[in-house]
Amino acid sequence: MSLSIRNQLPGTVTAVTPGEVMATVGVRLDGGQELTAAITLDAVKDLGLAEGAVVRALVKSTDVALATGPVTGLSIRNQVRGTVTDVATGGAMASVKVSVGGGELTAAVTKDAVADLGLAAGSCVVALMKSTEVSLATA
Repeated sequence: MSLSIRNQLPGTVTAVTPGEVMATVGVRLDGGQELTAAITLDAVKDLGLAEGAVVRALVKSTDVALATGPVTGLSIRNQVRGTVTDVATGGAMASVKVSVGGGELTAAVTKDAVADLGLAAGSCVVALMKSTEVSLATA
């Protein structure tokens, strides 16, 4: 199966915390950073997720926000450090590629955001992703 989701980061499940209908799943990315995915209990069962399972964390580029440093006071659980490797700007939007150690993220942000944040190749950034926007896939 081919997917249009550009961001597919390999990792390993570190924890599964079930709730009534949803579960949070901790994932250690191959580069060592941590992510949390909030998915349904049915998905946990269907994918056979348990500690040690090998997964890919999937995030649409439009669901990735960028900051120039760690951000506090937010409910966004995932803050992944990285370095900008490429910025491609168009009339209104930009595509920013970020190396996150063990993978690459693409963020679709406005051209104005790129200018305001001073983003360019070599810039250190933090990619922010809500746990509800992180999907998981198995091989």
